[in-house]
Amino acid sequence: MNKFVKKGLSIALAVGLIATSFAGCAKINYVTGGAIKAIHEIKDGSWQNQEEAASVNSDDDPVVLEESFKEGTYGGVEFKSLEDVAKYYVEAYDYTKSLTAEYIQEDGSKATFYKLLGDEDMVLGDVMIDGKSNSLINNLVPGIAGGLFKPNTYGLVPCYNRNPDMDNNSEDANKKADHDFRTSGVTAEDILDANIKDNGDGTITMIIQPKAGEMSTRGDDSAGRFFEVLGDIGGVIADIDMISFTQGDALDNVKVTYKGGTVTVKINTETKEIIEADYNMLAHIAVTHASIAVIKDKSASLIITYKNHYPASDQYLMEKKGIKRAN
Repeated sequence: MNKFVKKGLSIALAVGLIATSFAGCAKINYVTGGAIKAIHEIKDGSWQNQEEAASVNSDDDPVVLEESFKEGTYGGVEFKSLEDVAKYYVEAYDYTKSLTAEYIQEDGSKATFYKLLGDEDMVLGDVMIDGKSNSLINNLVPGIAGGLFKPNTYGLVPCYNRNPDMDNNSEDANKKADHDFRTSGVTAEDILDANIKDNGDGTITMIIQPKAGEMSTRGDDSAGRFFEVLGDIGGVIADIDMISFTQGDALDNVKVTYKGGTVTVKINTETKEIIEADYNMLAHIAVTHASIAVIKDKSASLIITYKNHYPASDQYLMEKKGIKRAN
C-alpha cells in the first residue's frame, strides 16, 4: 500500500470515528470540508480484516477509587450510606446552582450567570483499529480533533447554559423541559462508590464514582445525571452517508459506554456551597462492522476523557468567552 493511500485511509477512519462520535454534541463542530475531501481522494488499497475490537460492556464496571465509602462524620456531617452521599451531593448542587453573579461582557453590558462557572477540556486516547493501535492514525488525531473542540464555560454539569434561565433541555425556555438542570436528579442508585475527606477547615471533599451508563442522555441515567454526556449518537451516525455497515445498522454497531469516571466536589459544610469541583468523564466509544470508503468491515474503539473544572480562571473566561466577573 503506498503512502498516499495509507494516509488517506488513516484520515478516513480517524475522522469517521471522532467526527461521528461527536456529531450530536453541541460543543463540537462538525468535520471540515478538507477532511471529507481527503476521504474521497482514496483511489485503491484495502486492509485485511482482523479480530474485532473488544466490546465495551457496561456490566464490567470496576471501582477506580483508592478508598471505598466508610461510614462516619466528616466536617460535622454524618454519612451512614451512599444514600446520604447522594442526598448531600444533591443539596450542595442545588444550592450552588441557585447562586448567581454579575459578569461584564465584551461590549460592556452586564449579564447574570451562575456564580460558579467552569472550564472544559477534552483528551483523546489512542484510536484502536481491530484492537490494535496504529501510530500513523494516532498522530493525525490531535490535529483533526483540535479543530473540532471549542472550549466553552457553563455552570455545574450537566448543564445547558451559563444563564440559569436557559439551563434546561427545551429550545424555548418558556416551555416545560424534560429536565431542569438547575437541580440535580442524582440518587443513591446512580453511585457505584464514594469516599469523603474532612479537610479540617470547614470543608469536605467528596469523590463519587457514578455507575456505568450506555448511550446516555443528560438527566436520564447514572452517567447523564453527573456528566455532560453525548446523547444517542447512533441516530446521528445513521444519517451520515460516508459510513455504512456490513452487518446491521448504526444502532447495532455504535456503542458509547461511560464508566470509570469520577466527580470530585469540595463543599463548605456551613453553607453547602460547592466551592471547587472536577468532573472527569470517560466515554468508551466502540464502532463495529464499519465501512468508510475502501475500508470494509472494520472495528474501531476510542476512549475520550472529558474534563470540567470549577471555578474557571478569570483568564479562561476572558479568552474563551470574553466575559469577566463584575466583582
